[in-house]
Amino acid sequence: MKTNEPQTVISIVGKTGPLLGLDLGTKTIGVAVCDPARTVSTPVTTIKRRKFTLDIEAILSLANDRNAVGFIIGLPLNMDGSEGPRAQSTRAFVRNAEKLTDIPFAFWDERLSTQAMEREMIALDTSRAKRAELIDQMAASFILQGAIDNIRQGYDI
Repeated sequence: MKTNEPQTVISIVGKTGPLLGLDLGTKTIGVAVCDPARTVSTPVTTIKRRKFTLDIEAILSLANDRNAVGFIIGLPLNMDGSEGPRAQSTRAFVRNAEKLTDIPFAFWDERLSTQAMEREMIALDTSRAKRAELIDQMAASFILQGAIDNIRQGYDI
């Protein structure tokens, strides 16, 4: 299946069921999940990147454990909206992942998601060590929440 916009993914998987949010970094992958009604996103874990097969195995295991019906993956666009090397790398990751699962993927603009979560954690007086530990999963939650908020606007809920 080809990667779609979030609204198209919802037309495929329906209006309910957990979605996994992914913040794909060069060293880690932040993971978040939303409730089956898709109202709130919650950080789940941070996966330390090793190699693709191990990374996708961990992601698919989490998707299975959480009964996920779709993935929302942050697309790291440049500030002008263009795609650079990181966006191309994210697209390549998804192209390879799609060969291993029938669960659909959708991209969501992740510009400034990590910075927004960093500011929020600083405002909450979170220690530097704790921020480093949680930042990627918090960014995944921020990405997923943005997508589900956008999706919900399209429905009379």
